[in-house]
Amino acid sequence: MKFPQLRMHSQMAKIQIEQIPGDQTIRQPKADLSIQQPRAEVTITKTPSKLEIDQTKAFADMNRMSIIKRNEQFAEKGKSAVLEGMGRRAQQGTELMKIERDGDSIVNQAVQNSQSPQKSLGIAFIPSLFSVKVNYQPSKVHIDVKTNKPIIEAKQNKVEHHYKQGEVAVSMKQYQDLTIEVVNLYA
Repeated sequence: MKFPQLRMHSQMAKIQIEQIPGDQTIRQPKADLSIQQPRAEVTITKTPSKLEIDQTKAFADMNRMSIIKRNEQFAEKGKSAVLEGMGRRAQQGTELMKIERDGDSIVNQAVQNSQSPQKSLGIAFIPSLFSVKVNYQPSKVHIDVKTNKPIIEAKQNKVEHHYKQGEVAVSMKQYQDLTIEVVNLYA
């Protein structure tokens, strides 16, 4: 005996997912930069140096001097000789006034007046050492520097950003299906 049978055929639903990727580009342009450096301002002031050489004493040591200087020198020597002679004579006069105290005043004065003073011997350098006077004043330098700040101009460029959003498409690739058959229904 045949029993009726149910035959079922089913088909599962299928979902189709399609993905479109997104696209993104980012670009950073360089900044526009301008730099200028003005020159520094420099001023230099200088006083001249000064050199003084005085050879007056060296020429006097070599007996080479002007007639005015020579006359002044002779007048000075004459004046000092006169004053020295007057002082010596006044001293000798005082000694003679007081001859009773010391009886040898006349003898001493005779010996003193008859002998010329002894001259000393020695080495003399002509011109004498350090007779040339040198005076030097160095120049003075004054430097003024005025610095100028750099001129910097910077323009920032914006970021270039392009973005395309990605997509996900969901669709039915296959729909579900259920088929039921009855077999051997009549015997």
